[in-house]
Formats: sequence, C-alpha cells, structure tokens
Amino acid sequence: MDIQQIKQYKSAFDAIAEEILDDNGNAIEVWYARQLQQLLGYARWENFSVAINRAIESCNVQGNSVDDHFREVTKMVQLGSGSVREISDFMLSRYACYLIAQNGDPKKIEIAFAQSYFAVQTRNAEIIEERLQLLSRLETRERLRSSEKQLSQNIYQRGVDDKGFGRIRSKGDTALFGGVSTENMKRRLGVKSGALADHLPTLTIAAKNLATEMTNYNVEQKDLRGEHPITSEHVQNNHSVRDMLLQRGIQPENLPASEDIKKVERRVAREEKQLEKKSHKLPKTKNNE
Repeated sequence: MDIQQIKQYKSAFDAIAEEILDDNGNAIEVWYARQLQQLLGYARWENFSVAINRAIESCNVQGNSVDDHFREVTKMVQLGSGSVREISDFMLSRYACYLIAQNGDPKKIEIAFAQSYFAVQTRNAEIIEERLQLLSRLETRERLRSSEKQLSQNIYQRGVDDKGFGRIRSKGDTALFGGVSTENMKRRLGVKSGALADHLPTLTIAAKNLATEMTNYNVEQKDLRGEHPITSEHVQNNHSVRDMLLQRGIQPENLPASEDIKKVERRVAREEKQLEKKSHKLPKTKNNE
C-alpha cells in the first residue's frame, strides 16, 4: 500500500469519526459499526457481526470492560419505500475498532489498514505507513517460519535429519547471497545472535520464503529423497530467485540490515497493550446516542 492509498483510506476513516462528550465533559472520538462495516469491505451486516462478536470476546478475554468500548444502540433508517425501520448498531471506542479489525478478514486490505489506523492513535499518514511496513515485515517473517517448518517436516519424512536440514538451508542462503554464507552474512549485518532472517529486510525475507516454498512444492511433486537431491533442488531455487532480483537491479547481499524482528514483535505487542489504556472509554450515560 503506497502513501497515496494510505491517505485515501485515512480520509475515509477520519470522515466517519464522530465527537461526543465523555463523563467528564471532554470531547472524544467514537465510531459506529454500520459505517465502519462499509469501510472494512463487508457487504453484509451478518458477516460483519461475526467480527464484532469475536472482538467483544477478545475484549473480555483480555480482562477489559466491554461496556467501556462497545455500546449496542438502535437506529431508524429510511427504506426505499419511504417507510422507516429500526436496525441494530454499535457505538465503538478506538480500542473496539482495533479489536474488530484484528478479528476481521485478514485478506482484506482495508482490514490491514484499519489495524494500524486505530493502533497508532494519530492522524499522521506517514506514521500509519511506517506501522503498516512493520506489520508487513512481521507477516512475511511468519510465512518464512511456516514454510521452513513445512520443509523440515517434508524432508524428515524423506530421510533428512535436523542437521541435514540446517545444511540444506545454509547452502540455500549461500546461493541466494551470491556465494556469501549465512555466517558471513551475519558478520556483514552485525548480527551477534539469533537467526539471520530476523535481521533481514522484508524483501529478502520474502525472497527466502519464495525459494523455500518452491523447494517444498518440488520435493512433494517429484518425491525427492535424501539430502543430496533436496539440497540441489533448494540451491537451484535460490539461484532462480537471486537471478530474478538481479534482473531488477537488486543484490540481496548488499541490502542493509533491518531492526531485529524480535524487537519489532515486542514493540508492536507493547503498543497493543497500551492502546486499551490510552483509548477513551465510552460515557456511562447514553445522552450522546
């Protein structure tokens, strides 16, 4: 998602925020679920209600008061015939909106935006963009973990133990990084501990994941067995991915290190914990409805 898309989404989400007075007479922002539904790409209220109910359950599980963040209300809407009908809705705090986004369809780009929009508590598009990039890197790293775990399981069934898996992965790295070994890449990037992938930029993590997924696919399709043929397959796939990057002027071994993914995970988790404390709570009175 580029900065222009982010600004467009931000304007749309800003537009549906409403100001009401809290119990101390201070103006706070709230959102209504029916309006949020449309921006999050849900055509049917019944489907969106599933995300709301999951968010309410999540709020409960985390030990927070549901009433502070979710207020069920009713509204009168005009039908095409000119008559009016009563519908259910929810008044939502920022924290409630964040939980709904967390429990929404992760394949929707609107959901990814909303998670950052409601988490950072800012109207600054650049800060929202930065958080989206962090989340993208976390998601890409998790996909690599998953594909490497699958590869480990696949090749174990084909006669390769954990040490063999380590050798296969290392030789794949050497192919991807143009002859630079995993250990030498760690030295280049100043990695003192942990996995090399935890310090790589999103693009390189994605490249490693693509090569690993290709290996997984061919190991299964060709029923490769034994360390040597699987190593050959993995090295070839990493060479192919490297060639693709080089064609676009990208040398993965020369890309700078990124922040340790473990630190990013801790910071994102800390921000999420702080969100509930910083989010304005809905007023106890219902005069604002």
